[in-house]
Amino acid sequence: MKTKEKLSMVLPAYNESGNIEMAARQLEALCCREELDYELIFVNDGSKDTTWEEICEVSKNNPHIKGICFSRNFGKEAAITAGLECASGDGVVVMDCDLQHPPDVIPSMIQLWRQGYEIIEGVKTNRGKESGWHRIAADGFYRILSQAMGMDMKNASDFKLLDRKVVDVIRSIPEKSRFFRELSTWVGFRSATVNFEVQERMNGSSKWSTGALIGYAIGNLAVCTCLPMQFATICGGLSLFAAMIVCIFMVVQMKQRMAVDYLEMILFCVLLIGGMILVGLGIVGYYIGKIYNEVRGRPSYIVSSKTK
Repeated sequence: MKTKEKLSMVLPAYNESGNIEMAARQLEALCCREELDYELIFVNDGSKDTTWEEICEVSKNNPHIKGICFSRNFGKEAAITAGLECASGDGVVVMDCDLQHPPDVIPSMIQLWRQGYEIIEGVKTNRGKESGWHRIAADGFYRILSQAMGMDMKNASDFKLLDRKVVDVIRSIPEKSRFFRELSTWVGFRSATVNFEVQERMNGSSKWSTGALIGYAIGNLAVCTCLPMQFATICGGLSLFAAMIVCIFMVVQMKQRMAVDYLEMILFCVLLIGGMILVGLGIVGYYIGKIYNEVRGRPSYIVSSKTK
């Protein structure tokens, strides 16, 4: 390690005009206390408010602050990717600029990094204020993801400190559809964890609606695992089992000389099997769409401007 390491901090921002100045001030003070050479990289993900103007303003007063502005909203994963590609530090911290990821935890991460750990992950001890439905949905998503990956992703977060070699490996991976939490776990390396409590937002409100979270979860699940594609196989097994039950029921009725309503039986079987086939085809089609997006080679994001 160098006597004075350089630490880059990547902060995706979407409609966070009220938090930019405060985040810059707190992180600047932290790096000065830790005697670190540093850079703050704010990535404006197509915000509709004055987030970019705030980033430009704080960068005028501090040469350690950089800003990247997307041409439109490309999503948080693209913003993190852009920040990692711009970062030049020996270590890179990824965190939310609304300060729900507490800066006070970063010194503990730096200490572990100096001890030789290459990935230091912030693990949530609580999820902050969330609706019951949001909590249940999030727990279900991470339980499925953990089983699919064979890793515990239940309390994973985007709040991490990555060593330069880890950043270089992640940058070298060519895939465009990314899930940072999964990817930073998948690459391996020597890792450690630091617990933190999710803080309340100082300004503004969450930009994640229930629909957006569901879409985000489905998209990332498709990126991380092919497990949903096995649903078609499961449906085939269930439909075969249901057909056997119906067949046994009909044979029993015939042996007891009871009237058999063949029309209802046939309708039930057709609806059951047809529904399962359509669901299976829908899942396969979703994966084909992901493949199509990768093959056509469009960039993950487009930068419209940068701070000087």
